[in-house]
Amino acid sequence: MKYINAAEVLPEELLKEIQRYVKGDLLYIPNDNRQKRWGEESGSRTYYLKRNSEIKKKYKDGNSISQISDLYGLAFDTVKKILYS
Repeated sequence: MKYINAAEVLPEELLKEIQRYVKGDLLYIPNDNRQKRWGEESGSRTYYLKRNSEIKKKYKDGNSISQISDLYGLAFDTVKKILYS
């Protein structure tokens, strides 16, 4: 991400209004078209939802938290958080 000097791109009135709140600091202005949630574009969200669903099914089928932890390479407490969420 590159930084842009606000004085070069914003109208003077808007710049003065922003300076009432923030002076000399970096200010992040988020993209207003962002409609996707975390992991939707990369597929991570789908992967973790599927994995967590499988973990819950294995637990219901009688596998212990320790067995699931070993199977998925996750910490015992991580599996507990998934099961109880």
